[in-house]
Amino acid sequence: MTSIKLFEDQKIRTRYVATEEIWYFSVIDIIEVLTGSSIPKRYWSDLKKKLQKEGSQLYEKIVQLKFEASDGKQYATDCLSTENLLRLIQSIPSPKAEPFKVWLAKTGYERIEEIQDPEKSIDRAMENYLQLGYSKDWINQRLKSIEVRKELTDEWDERGVKKGQEYATLTDIITQAWSGKTVKNYKHHKGLKKENLRDNMTNLELVLNMLAEATTTEISKEKKPATFDDNKKIARQGGTIAGNTRKAIEVKTGKKIVTNLNAKALKENKKKGLS
Repeated sequence: MTSIKLFEDQKIRTRYVATEEIWYFSVIDIIEVLTGSSIPKRYWSDLKKKLQKEGSQLYEKIVQLKFEASDGKQYATDCLSTENLLRLIQSIPSPKAEPFKVWLAKTGYERIEEIQDPEKSIDRAMENYLQLGYSKDWINQRLKSIEVRKELTDEWDERGVKKGQEYATLTDIITQAWSGKTVKNYKHHKGLKKENLRDNMTNLELVLNMLAEATTTEISKEKKPATFDDNKKIARQGGTIAGNTRKAIEVKTGKKIVTNLNAKALKENKKKGLS
């Protein structure tokens, strides 16, 4: 999927790669916006050589994607993900790039503070969610879900589960067992791409997700699984218990709990008095 994003009325070509769940940005477009160069391709060519000489690994992160030009033909252009784009901006000596550099420095400082005092990360999370328009009730539920998730991942660490793909596999099993959908299908159901699924759940969806993860944690502590296959069985058991609860609630209320509403839609409904 491709789209055009605007930065100070200037166009930046972007593409979302669904298989990776990553947005990529045209480097040439970014350089033209930040430097005002009339020959951004030449500027980028010189900067690439400089980065290579400095031993920067950014050069290895470049991805070539095709975009349609004014003549209607598709041409390959260098692109970077959001993370690597921010690294590139740090290498561009331009007044327009300075606000990004200040923001990166501030973000890095705050992250160091949070490592030294984890409570600050909770306070900042509360502030960020409030700024995004979430209700305090929902935020408290979301922060609790983070605590429940951490207890689960700590238990997985104890059982030798590896971060990354194994975490993702177990999470997928739990999610499908309670909601009837894989994480990918759940996100698609809500019209999400890179967004966090939990940030787009209703209170009841969050509660059931927490029940599934908390139950999985407790079963794991009792059973002490020795293999990854054992962990998968326990993940399915924990998710199924929450799934049965979901079905019971749906029978009583006559309403589906797993909704296609995302955070944006929920906020719009709230403003209209629909929820």
